[in-house]
Amino acid sequence: MGKPLRILVAEDEYLCLMGLKSNIEELGHQVVAEATDGMKAVELAIEKKPDLVIMDINMPILDGIEAIKKMNEVLFIPSIIVSGYHDENLIKRATKEGVLYYLIKPIDIRDIKVAINITLARFEEFTKLQDELKDTKKALEARKYIERAKGILMDRMDLKEPEAMKRLQKMSRDHNKKLVEVAKEVIEADKLFEFE
Repeated sequence: MGKPLRILVAEDEYLCLMGLKSNIEELGHQVVAEATDGMKAVELAIEKKPDLVIMDINMPILDGIEAIKKMNEVLFIPSIIVSGYHDENLIKRATKEGVLYYLIKPIDIRDIKVAINITLARFEEFTKLQDELKDTKKALEARKYIERAKGILMDRMDLKEPEAMKRLQKMSRDHNKKLVEVAKEVIEADKLFEFE
C-alpha cells in the first residue's frame, strides 16, 4: 500500500456514507471531508484539495457527474463514481467528464481497494498525458482513445489492464510516437478486423 490518501466522500444516504467512510479508514486512508449534496462536494473539494473523490451519482442539488465536471474545471482530482446500477450511458458521460472509475453498489472493502488502485494508476497515466499534451481537455480526449485501445488489446490478446497499458507504452516508445497516436492506430487496425 502506498501513502495514505486524503479522500472526500460525497454520499447522500447516511448509512452508505458511514459504510464507505469506515472501509476507507480500514484501508488506512483518511476521510478529510464528507458531503451530502453535489454543490457542497464541489466547495469542499476546492477548499480541501483531496487526493481522491468518491461520489455517489445521485446527489441532491447537483448530480455526481456534474459536480465532478465543476471540480475538474478548477482542479483535476482523481474521482470514482458510485451508482446503484450499471448504466452504459452514465458510464460514458462520467468518463467524458474525467471520472476514472465506476463502482456499483453494494460495495465492500475489496471493491474500494481495487477501485482506488486502478483510479490512481489511471490518474498517473492521465497526468503524464497532460504533461505531454499541456492541456486538460486534450488529455481527456486522448484518455478516451487510450481506454478504447487498452480494451481492444485486452480482448484480442487476453491481457489484463496493466499489461495492455504496458504494451501500448512499449509501442509508443518503439515507434517514437505519442501514446494517443498509437492508441488511434490500434483502434483503426481493430476496425479492419470487424467483419460486419
